[in-house]
Amino acid sequence: MKTQVIAALKADYPLPVLLAVAGLARSTFFHHQARLTRPDPQAGLKTAIIEAFEAARGRYGHRRIHIMLIRQGRQVAKKTVLKLMNILGLVCEVRRPRRYRSWLGQTGTTAENTLNRQFTASAPDTKWVTDVTEFRIGDRKLYLSPIIDLFDRSVIA
Repeated sequence: MKTQVIAALKADYPLPVLLAVAGLARSTFFHHQARLTRPDPQAGLKTAIIEAFEAARGRYGHRRIHIMLIRQGRQVAKKTVLKLMNILGLVCEVRRPRRYRSWLGQTGTTAENTLNRQFTASAPDTKWVTDVTEFRIGDRKLYLSPIIDLFDRSVIA
């Protein structure tokens, strides 16, 4: 940053004065100025990281991207991948577990306990039980409520 400012002001002010004000050594200034014109040595690695990140649809972090690059035959350190992903602004989407929220509305009436924990039946069609299970598939909720006969544990409906 300082190098770019000094290079812009070099035509109007003497270089030693600018270097003294910026607190920069002459050799450091010329080193950084030469570095600005050189091509990026990690440009190929940056494009490989971007391609791997896009192939994972933004879901992989630096550890998995590093594994993908190693499998492609690249020799790169994990911290280098982390640093370049930070420079490129690549942040993976983190899926947070949803908090359980029980029914907030008015609860229904509770059925009386007629089975008294006796879950066997001596004849078919005398004791039926059911329960409700909720599944999330994508952004939809599906409910499963099988009715089971306790005589032979067969599913009625």
